[in-house]
Amino acid sequence: MSRIDAWFTAPASVFRPAFDVGSEIARAVAPAVSWRRRLKIRLLVTDTLVIALAMAVAVAVATEASTSAAALVESRVTGPTLMSVGWLLALAAFRTRSTPLLGIGTREYKRVLNASVMYFGAVATAFVLVPVAPPRAMFLVALPVGTVGLLASRWSWRRWLNHQRTYGNYLSRTIVVGDRADVSYVARELERSSSAAFSVVGAAVFDDAEVPVSGLSGTVPIVSHPDRVADAVGRLDADSVIVASTSRDNTDYMRDLSWKLEAQGTSLVVAPRLTNVAGSRIQFRPVDGLPLLHVDLARYAGVRFVMKRAFDIVVSAGAVAVLAPVMLVIALAVRMDSAGPAFFKQERVGKDGQTFSMLKFRSMVNTAEEDLENLLAHSEGNGVLFKLKQDPRVTRVGAFLRAHSLDELPQFINVLRGEMSVVGPRPPLQREVQKYERHVHRRLYIRPGITGMWQVNGRSDLDWDESVRLDLYYVENWTLYTDLSIVWRTIRVLFRPVGAY
Repeated sequence: MSRIDAWFTAPASVFRPAFDVGSEIARAVAPAVSWRRRLKIRLLVTDTLVIALAMAVAVAVATEASTSAAALVESRVTGPTLMSVGWLLALAAFRTRSTPLLGIGTREYKRVLNASVMYFGAVATAFVLVPVAPPRAMFLVALPVGTVGLLASRWSWRRWLNHQRTYGNYLSRTIVVGDRADVSYVARELERSSSAAFSVVGAAVFDDAEVPVSGLSGTVPIVSHPDRVADAVGRLDADSVIVASTSRDNTDYMRDLSWKLEAQGTSLVVAPRLTNVAGSRIQFRPVDGLPLLHVDLARYAGVRFVMKRAFDIVVSAGAVAVLAPVMLVIALAVRMDSAGPAFFKQERVGKDGQTFSMLKFRSMVNTAEEDLENLLAHSEGNGVLFKLKQDPRVTRVGAFLRAHSLDELPQFINVLRGEMSVVGPRPPLQREVQKYERHVHRRLYIRPGITGMWQVNGRSDLDWDESVRLDLYYVENWTLYTDLSIVWRTIRVLFRPVGAY
């Protein structure tokens, strides 16, 4: 392996420089500076290569189209080079390589897209004001090719980064501060999310410091009192502090902590406990001395839902047309494998509590409903849902269909009828709805889906509380981008099934 290859594949720990252990500031800043700087350099290199390639393609296309294409700018080298440098500066100005964005959410992609479009818009304006022939090839070729290339390279780096984070690399070592319940909640949520990019190395609590804080897979050690958390940062090589809640007795605690952390170059993160609220619904409203977070109300009607219905119709109609031969083969296999019809109808509860007949390929013996009573005592489900990993009612073909979710293909017909959506909460049985707590009925505010958050996060392996949390989060925060993302993740899950039985 070459030295360059080793540089690109080595984990973050390899790049950690040896600092003087006697320097408290160096110990606190070194790990963060190392991996963040290396990651930014890697992104800068790939951005430069992508933009240079896009410019080269544009020049080649322009030269092929016209012998005077070299006059689009001063020369074939100088003009594209200047535009490439300008493009890179625009990416830097829009902070597209800001490490808090990397590997999380869509803001990184949005900033890359905005920087590219805004830069070329500014260039186009400049050519209108200056009497120079406009470089059309740069706009018609370099802009789309370069933008797509930048987005693709960022997506590739994101996959690599998230893969590295599963091994504990490229994570921000953090200490969580607050009351015990709030610290525990934040620690659990950070551990639950694979893309959180934080590794909780300790806690500082205002109440009962003798008892460790409970996390998702163990306990989080209490490393200091909240008033001395800045000292713990240097001791633990932490590069960030998350404040889950502040002291009721000291209203200036946050201000004082920020001053202490500023001297060490440590990031301060505030975690308001707004459960089931996505970032798209939160707006920052600065008021002198009083920063406010405005939370938009969840809406269950309007233009967005018209767009969702249009998306459902297009996708389900296309799926039925394309998958018709596959569905015919599955139907024949089901009929040949065991006695009974190819399709199975079951009453489910949909939007606003309305019931409908959900279609599936039959994956169990024809007497499955009658045999259920004898199996209820052996349920391995989450308390509300009945599940058995080795359900004796499942047929041989049915086991394969369930593992790859092929038994759910007829539900595209339910989507066309308007009874279901492509993406939504899990469609519940009537007996499940009867066991719902009051807040769980919010799952019925929108149409249930063929796939959803539950489908791509473990399915039957989820406990009841987690299943409810995911569904409620989707109901209140869904976007068309979320639907597209879940559809893409569902396709991946079909080939690597998890929790399907």
